[in-house]
Amino acid sequence: MKHFQINVSISHFGFFLFVALLTSCHRYFVPASHQYTQQQIDSTLTPDAAYMEYYRPYKQQLEAEMDRVIGHTDVALTKPSNVPETRLGNFFTDALLAEGKKQYPDAEFSFGTKGGLRIELQQGDITIGNLFELMPFENELVLLELSGKSVQQLAEFIAATGGQPVSGLRMKISDGKATDIAVAGKPLELSHTYKLITYDYLANGGDNSRGLNSPVSRINLGQKVREALITYVSEQTQAGKHINTQLDGRIIHDQ
Repeated sequence: MKHFQINVSISHFGFFLFVALLTSCHRYFVPASHQYTQQQIDSTLTPDAAYMEYYRPYKQQLEAEMDRVIGHTDVALTKPSNVPETRLGNFFTDALLAEGKKQYPDAEFSFGTKGGLRIELQQGDITIGNLFELMPFENELVLLELSGKSVQQLAEFIAATGGQPVSGLRMKISDGKATDIAVAGKPLELSHTYKLITYDYLANGGDNSRGLNSPVSRINLGQKVREALITYVSEQTQAGKHINTQLDGRIIHDQ
């Protein structure tokens, strides 16, 4: 077996040359034996003071950032499960549509799901940490161009599930079916195409959503949903505004 020795002062070029020599040998290694130690993670573990001291500055920095106030909501942003429209859902999809329109001003509506929103926001200050808790996933915004028939399918999914967060779309739910569907203030036309802002999890079929799996086109916007929320709230604050999301009848039960 050949032995190699690297001088610690080796140049970058020399190091990459050494790696090239190693990877060009086509030699494979397999372990002669397997040994492992199982570590139980429970209350019997004692804190490692040295390690805690090592990461303390990072922990303090992270906590300071998560506690940073970036906005204020004048109303509690809640999401009751037994109603078709919620303040939290309206806030969420209004933010998505506003951020999506920065890149694509002709985007017409946005869509999310109640299950994707993990906490409610209480009346008062909004922190970075609040928005991380609201959307803890690494989902990214996407623009989907949908046929009118696909929008109809999406509306039927919304109706069948008792209502989901939307912005730019209005509809009624009658006996579990979608009626009076309008996009960007105009009645839905099956022959038209529409531009939707949503996020990759739903665009990929998450939450059993319907109508999104066969878009005319799809563009990834390169922005995480959480970043969009942070930007939206921060810009409202910079403009001297509080979040004051109301119910406006965008989805109603037709009695």
